[in-house]
Amino acid sequence: MNTTNNTILITGGSAGIGFEIAKLLSEKGNNVIITGRNEERLNQAASKLNNVKTMVSDVSNPEDVAQLVKQINTDFPQLNMVINNAGRASVYNLIAENANAFEKAEDEMLTNYLSIIRLNEKLLPLLKKQENPAIVNVSSIVAFVPSGLASYSASKAALHSYTQYLRLALSKETNVKVFELMPPLVDTEFSAPIGGKAGLSPTLVAEELVSALEKDTFEIRVGQTEDMYRLYLSSPEEALKLMNHVGIEEIVS
Repeated sequence: MNTTNNTILITGGSAGIGFEIAKLLSEKGNNVIITGRNEERLNQAASKLNNVKTMVSDVSNPEDVAQLVKQINTDFPQLNMVINNAGRASVYNLIAENANAFEKAEDEMLTNYLSIIRLNEKLLPLLKKQENPAIVNVSSIVAFVPSGLASYSASKAALHSYTQYLRLALSKETNVKVFELMPPLVDTEFSAPIGGKAGLSPTLVAEELVSALEKDTFEIRVGQTEDMYRLYLSSPEEALKLMNHVGIEEIVS
């Protein structure tokens, strides 16, 4: 698809992968709108970018989403791409006493999965009117193989499944293309608590996305995600061990 002269909404666009995607797409001549919960962080991000608008909005809040959609329809009726990047992750011991696993999983599932369904549903009527429309859902390597972030992994697995069928359903009746970006560990503030400094550059992830959009590559398995996916297809058990460093010496020897 064409990656210039689009009007693009990026949720969670003030930092990390979302920011780098906004930067790259704005530099390519697109009109970019970034959202986030923190107005100060949004303004700081926008000050470093060109041709970018900001909207304070929490994707997990239904009132915020309703207002966002209303404003988009009024101010940006030419919107033709939605990049669902906003996410939430909790680092905790799933089996520890008083882990509050349910509350944390509920929050992750709402932000990482259910909120995406809600926003897509509300914006699809507008997207269907455009000539070059697309949805990008940002999942993760853990959509295939769960990590120690068990409930986060489950939310991304749900998103992967939803994305696959959404692509199939829309391809039958509309021209809306559906992409899924699946990064491995990335060096962002978001992933810092789980060793993100050792991860991939978010700039590289953004570049891989744009390249895939141009080629209509709908599943974008960046870096180590491709390797893990191939291992998962051949041996799910070994992939699970490798992801969680259990018996890793037996796998790589």
